[in-house]
Amino acid sequence: MELTKVIQQLPSIDSYRRFGKVLRVIGLMIESKGPKASIGDLCYIYLDKNKQKKVHAEIVGFNDENVLLMPFTNVHDISPGCIVETTSSPLQVKVGNSLIGQVVNSLGEPLDGTNLPKGLRSVPTENEPPNPMKRPPISDQVEVGVKIIDGLLSVGNGQRIGIFAGSGVGKSTLMGMIARNSNADLNVIALIGERGREVREFIERDLGPEGLKKSIVVVATSDQPALMRLKGAMTATAIAEYFRDRGLNVMLMMDSVTRVAMAQREIGLATGEPPTTKGYTPSVFAILPKLLERTGTSEHGTISAFYTVLVDGDDLNEPIADTVRGILDGHIVLDRELANKGQFPAINVLKSVSRVMPSIVNEVHMKLADRIRTLLATYLNSEDLINIGAYKRGSSIEIDEAIYYYPKIVEFFKQSVHENFSTEETVQLLSSIVSKGD
Repeated sequence: MELTKVIQQLPSIDSYRRFGKVLRVIGLMIESKGPKASIGDLCYIYLDKNKQKKVHAEIVGFNDENVLLMPFTNVHDISPGCIVETTSSPLQVKVGNSLIGQVVNSLGEPLDGTNLPKGLRSVPTENEPPNPMKRPPISDQVEVGVKIIDGLLSVGNGQRIGIFAGSGVGKSTLMGMIARNSNADLNVIALIGERGREVREFIERDLGPEGLKKSIVVVATSDQPALMRLKGAMTATAIAEYFRDRGLNVMLMMDSVTRVAMAQREIGLATGEPPTTKGYTPSVFAILPKLLERTGTSEHGTISAFYTVLVDGDDLNEPIADTVRGILDGHIVLDRELANKGQFPAINVLKSVSRVMPSIVNEVHMKLADRIRTLLATYLNSEDLINIGAYKRGSSIEIDEAIYYYPKIVEFFKQSVHENFSTEETVQLLSSIVSKGD
C-alpha cells in the first residue's frame, strides 16, 4: 500500500537540482545569478568545490534577474563564483517530545554541539495563524505563581500578553519565575538578541533545573546576523505550534520582540526598503502581527504567550511598543521607579491591564482586584499631599482608607524569586488585605 502511494507520487516529484553562482557581497546582502527560486526559500552557499563547507542563506528579494540572499552566519569565506543551491522550500526544524529540556539555536540545532535526539519530525518555521472562526474563546485561567499577576492581572489560557520595560528592570527574572511556577504543560522560551553572557545565567539561575525539565529554549544572541535573530522567533513559535496541535497547553515566552523588530529592520534596510518611523521599515509593522497572531487558542490546544518589549528610554509610546500593545490581549508594565524602591516584581498595576480577566475569574476575585486598584489609585493621587503633611486625617474617608491599606498592598506586591503562590492562596491574601477585621 505504501509502495503504491510512493509510485503514484513519482511523476509530481521535482528531480532537478537548481544552482546559481555568487556575483558579489554588499554589506549584509549576497547577490547571485540564479538559482530559480522563490522568496523565503532556503539555499546553501558552498564555500569549496567539494561542497564540504556550506552556509545557510535565505532568499529575501530580487534585483532585476539576480537573487538577493541573506546568510544565517557570517560571510567572511564567501567569494565571487561560490555555488548556490536552492532547497526549493522554506527553513524547517526538527521537533518532538525528545527535544524537551534542550537548548537550540534558530536552526533547531543543539547549542552544546551534540546531535539532535532521535524520533523528531520536520516542521516549517513559518505558518499561517489559526482561522479566527476556529479559535475558542478564552475561558480558563493559567496559573503563573506570581501573586500580583494571578491576583490583579489574571492571565487566560491562550492569552497573549506583553511585558513592557526598560533595560535592567527585571524582565528576564520575571520570565524565569513564570516558567518555573506556571501550570502549563510545556514552556518554549526564545532568547532573541540577548548578550551571550546572559544566556547561561538565565538557564542556570533564572530558569533553573526544574524549569528546564519542562522547557525548550531557543537562543539567538545579539552577535548573530539579523536573519538568525528573526528566525529564532519564528522557530520558537513553530515549536510551540507543534505541541499546541497535539492538544497541549503551551507557554511561549519571547525576550524580546523589540529585538525581533530590529532584526527585521536590518533586513528591510539591506533590501532597499525606505525607513519610516524611527528608522523602522514598513516590513517591520507587517511582520509583527503575523508573528504575534500565530499564538493563542486553536481548535487543538493553546499557546499562552508572554512577549517582553524593550521600551526605549522607558517610553511606552515608541513605535514598536505602541504597535505590539495594540495587537496583544493585555500588557504588564515594569516601572523603574518601583524597582529602585526595592519592589520585585516592579509591576505598575495601574498602567497594566489584562483584557480577558473579567471573563476568566469569578465575581468575588474581580471585586477584590477592583477594590485593591481603587485603594492604590486613591493613595497615589494624594501621595504628594500625604508626604508633605498637607493632608489632614478625616478630610476624606477614601484617602484615610487608602493610607491604612497602602502598606499591606505594597507588601502583597512584593515576592521573592523562589516563592510560588497558587491562585487560591493569592485570592485569600487579597481578601485578607481588605477584610473589615483588620
